[in-house]
Amino acid sequence: MLRQTGLGEQELELLRYVTDNGPVTVREAFDSFGVPRGLARTTILTVMERLRKKGHLSRRKKLSAFEYLPAVTKHDLMQGLVQDFVEKTLNGSLTPFVAYLAQNKALSEQELADLTRLVDKLSVDEKQDDVA
Repeated sequence: MLRQTGLGEQELELLRYVTDNGPVTVREAFDSFGVPRGLARTTILTVMERLRKKGHLSRRKKLSAFEYLPAVTKHDLMQGLVQDFVEKTLNGSLTPFVAYLAQNKALSEQELADLTRLVDKLSVDEKQDDVA
């Protein structure tokens, strides 16, 4: 899993766009992502190349243009973002994050079921570690 350290807001937004829509050419990213945000095509190219050099995107030649693809899955991207948030913002402590989730009434039934399943898995894993 790639760590997200050192990503600016614009880089992160474009990385999410490519992760959701890739593979994309610079032209496609410009038309769909850049134009609505008032970004120049050269800015999109610069940011995509910066993300590629940092290892977050890869590219392949297709006809007369390069297509850019995410170097990690969306799941791995989200895990890296959450890990960075917990480490940088919460000083490594999950308690404030879990407290926020517990107080957030906007969780869907599916999200609540997913969280319950994850907590149950943590409990099982912890019991298995105690036995080993």
